[in-house]
Amino acid sequence: MIERLCHRTVLERLASFPAVALIGPRQVGKTTLAETIAADRPSIYLDLESAADRARLSDPAMFLDMHEDKLVILDEVHRLPGLFRELRGLIDRGRRKGSGNGRFLLLGSASMDLLRQSGESLAGRIAYVELAPFGVLEVPEAEQERLWIRGGFPLSFLADDERQSMIWRENFIRTYLERDIPELGPRIPAETLHRFWTMLAHGQGGLLNAAQLARSLAVDGKTVARYLDLMVDLLLVRRLRPYHANVRKRLVKSPKVYVRDSGIAHALLGIGNLDTLLGHPVAGASWEGFVIENLLAVAPATTQPGFYRTSAGAEIDLILEWPGGRVWAIEIKLGLAPRPGKGFHNAIQDIGPERSFVVYAGRDRYPLGENIEAIGLDALAKEISQQG
Repeated sequence: MIERLCHRTVLERLASFPAVALIGPRQVGKTTLAETIAADRPSIYLDLESAADRARLSDPAMFLDMHEDKLVILDEVHRLPGLFRELRGLIDRGRRKGSGNGRFLLLGSASMDLLRQSGESLAGRIAYVELAPFGVLEVPEAEQERLWIRGGFPLSFLADDERQSMIWRENFIRTYLERDIPELGPRIPAETLHRFWTMLAHGQGGLLNAAQLARSLAVDGKTVARYLDLMVDLLLVRRLRPYHANVRKRLVKSPKVYVRDSGIAHALLGIGNLDTLLGHPVAGASWEGFVIENLLAVAPATTQPGFYRTSAGAEIDLILEWPGGRVWAIEIKLGLAPRPGKGFHNAIQDIGPERSFVVYAGRDRYPLGENIEAIGLDALAKEISQQG
C-alpha cells in the first residue's frame, strides 16, 4: 500500500467543509484512498455506476438523512448531476442542527463536469482536491526510473513486468475511448480521438498548432479545440499557458500541450522500455512532461503555472508564480550534466525570478551560476511541497 500525499489534505478539508470533491482520472486510486479514509470513521460507500446503488438514491434526501451521522462516499458522482441540489439542502439543514463538516466525499473522473455541476449548488460548501497518479515523493527513490517509463497509474506502475504494464495501459486507453468518453456525452469516433491523442503524444511539450492537427484529422479548428477541451477536462492532457510578463518582448501566445501521464504517452507511441525510450525523439520532451506533472502535483493549489518564450528564443520550461507575485523559473534537462542555454539566461534577465533551477536526472545539488541551481527532481518537489 503506497501512502498518497494528498491523504492528509483530504482529511483537513473534511474537517473544514461539509463536502469534499476528490477528482482525478479513472484508475488513479480515488476509491482506494476513500476506503482508507472511511476505515477510520462510520461511513457508507455508494458507487453511482452501479444501478443498485443509484436505486438506493431514488429518494436521495430520505436516504442520506438516514446516514447523517456517517461519512457518505459517492463515487462517480457526476453520473447523478441532480444530486448536487439535494446535497445543498442536506448540508444547510445539517449546519442549522450543528452537524456541519465532513459529511460527503464525492469522487469524480471528469473535473470540469464536476466543478460546473457542484459549483452552482455547493458554492462555499465544498472543497476540491485533485489526486494525481503516483509521483516521485510517493515511491522509493530506486523506482523513479520505472515511474517515468510506466507512468503513475497504480496498476501500471505496480504491474509484474513491463509487458503487463503495457497491456494495462493499452486497455486503459481503449476503455476511455470506447466506453468512458461516450458515456460522458461527446459522440466522437474512437479511432479519431485515438489518432488525436497519439498526435499529442508525438508532439509532447510542443506549442499547440490547432491548424496542423485539424488538417491531419480532416476536421476544422473548432473541432480540434473541442477534442482538446475534452482531454483537458478528463485530466488526461495538460494545457500549459504562456506566462505574460510585463516586458517589451514579442511573446509566444500559444499554449504548450502535454499528455499528462508519461506511461500513457509511451503506450500511445509504442514505447515499452527504457532503451526504446532513450532512443526515441520524444525522450527529452517526455522527461520534461514527467518533471512538470510531478512538480505541479505537489504545488499549492494557489500556484499559477506557465512557461515563458519569446520570438527571439528566450525560454523557460516552467514558471511557478506564487501568491504575491513571487516567481520561480525552472529549466528541465534530460541527462547528468545540466547546462542551461543562452535562451534560459536571457529569459531570467527578462523576468527576474526570485529563484531559478535546472532540474536534471541526477541527485546532486550545486550552483550553476548566479541564482541558478542544478537540482534533482525529488529535491525540488520537496521544496515546492513546502511552499504552501
